[in-house]
Amino acid sequence: MDILRPTGFMQYRRIKKLYKRAFPSCERKPFSIIKKMTKAGKSDIWYFSDGSGFAGLTATINGSDTILIDYLAVEESRRGQGLGSKMIELLLEQYKGLGVFLEIERPDEKAENNAERLRRREFYLRAGLVPMNTYAKLFGVDMELLGVNCQLDYEAYRNFYLNNYGRFAYDHIERIE
Repeated sequence: MDILRPTGFMQYRRIKKLYKRAFPSCERKPFSIIKKMTKAGKSDIWYFSDGSGFAGLTATINGSDTILIDYLAVEESRRGQGLGSKMIELLLEQYKGLGVFLEIERPDEKAENNAERLRRREFYLRAGLVPMNTYAKLFGVDMELLGVNCQLDYEAYRNFYLNNYGRFAYDHIERIE
């Protein structure tokens, strides 16, 4: 599998279409913002490809020494084949020497989608990310941080958002225990 920066219209089109299918509208920022942040050097968009073609996408937010995996999606028809784990492996290699983290919905027995939350958490743990024991409510959603080579406490997490997204996002993060 290869990790590539998209270079043409068709690659961006595939990425955008998967992005819209894979994430609910309430979780997506406008794709134009992701592209704008990429152009400004604050984000990376990655196109994953193998012998069978387009496999998936990631979008990151790039701090000075810490990378947030903001979005990661595998093509629907390609799921369950180990591609997501390979994508994470390639991302960790790409950002070797930097801290890498992501946010997942915190497991909650009362949540309608708790089984999905638990599956997602187990997937990332199998892929090598570890719990950071940092929890926050981000835009009203209880999140847990998982990472590699980094440890962000609540204040460092909020500051990552302030430095990379601005005041609006920073103001929408609340502490939870």
